[in-house]
Amino acid sequence: MRGEDLLDEQVYGQARTDQFVHAQARAAGVSRRRFLELAAAGAGAAAIGGLRPRAASAQAPSDLIVKPTPPEFFNELGSNREMRWEVMYSRGYVVPNELFFVRNHSRTARLDAATWRLRVEGSGVEEPREFTYDEILGLPSVSVMRFIECAGNGRSFFEASYGNKAQGGQWKLGAIGVAEWTGVPLREVLDRAGLRRSAQDVMPEGLDELKVRRPMPIAKALADDTLLVYAMNGQTLPMDHGFPLRVLVPGWIGVANIKWVGRIEVSEQPLFSAWNTESYILVGPQYKRNPPAKGPALTHQNVKSAFELPWNGEVLAGRTLLRGRSWSGEGKISKVEVSLDREITWQTARLREPNIPRAWVRWDLDWDAQPGDYSLRARATDERGTRQPVIVPWNDQGYLYGAVVKHPVTVR
Repeated sequence: MRGEDLLDEQVYGQARTDQFVHAQARAAGVSRRRFLELAAAGAGAAAIGGLRPRAASAQAPSDLIVKPTPPEFFNELGSNREMRWEVMYSRGYVVPNELFFVRNHSRTARLDAATWRLRVEGSGVEEPREFTYDEILGLPSVSVMRFIECAGNGRSFFEASYGNKAQGGQWKLGAIGVAEWTGVPLREVLDRAGLRRSAQDVMPEGLDELKVRRPMPIAKALADDTLLVYAMNGQTLPMDHGFPLRVLVPGWIGVANIKWVGRIEVSEQPLFSAWNTESYILVGPQYKRNPPAKGPALTHQNVKSAFELPWNGEVLAGRTLLRGRSWSGEGKISKVEVSLDREITWQTARLREPNIPRAWVRWDLDWDAQPGDYSLRARATDERGTRQPVIVPWNDQGYLYGAVVKHPVTVR
């Protein structure tokens, strides 16, 4: 299989699963089919032991996040903060650092750049080594505009579609943000550690309490815009967003963008973790178990749209300018349509430059708003022709909700 094929995480996940199953079956002295039967019954758990993360210690709510997160800017979801879309109405292309959503699996890590080190090791490199913060800053750098989005963004809308809450924080659409990220291409660090031609997988690991880690294929690790980031919107990377160093993996689900990275494992064999076998995988009636994972690995982020309006908010009657943003993990947005009458008719919105792949596009539409209650809809189509659907299949953990969302608003 060609390396570029593995840039699609679904293809990557299946290829690595096939390798894993073959190796484990051979080691156990059973057929591939028999191993899959044992794994489905739970007997294969010993073969994939050690993947589970340890539990995070309990923290006081005030100790979870460093930056101020006032309620007029954010919705609070435990250790997470969801951006309120209405705060972006009068702003530019990027989300300011102080408004950027926070998605933590535990408390924000507090690290000292002077003592921090990045270790690069594993069978896929010839010369394992450590880098200091100053050494990272001294390497060739680039800046890119890209989004980072939680895979659970939109999770709350599964309840509206299916009458049942999916597992996890009930995000609306505010677990997304575009920033200008500055850092070192990951390949620069891998090359300095003597990357082997036989390397298959690269797995960054965070220095947070859970040591969050998730692998990627070597082809994705070597992509021009896969970065080790140390600056965000022209400022030193904030603690809540991964200081001193985080990974940027454009187009992929948020958890792949490991924060507070302190170790990178490079392997000649397939790598797995709890974050691509137990969570951040699709489990539901339409998805099959995919040992060692409980279901298929998530694909790229899908197409979504959001209005720059408060949820259940009010709009003054008269001529107004509706604004919103749309994005896709697989390219530019080519078209956005808006319905003001519950999908009886659709109007094409104006797209505003810039329209950057794996970032987003801003759009707007003139509206002569008359008093009453409305359920606004927006649907985007990306350059591959993928358009937001009416409904998406159920999955237990509520990932990748990309269907058209009904946004309630009252005109006074």
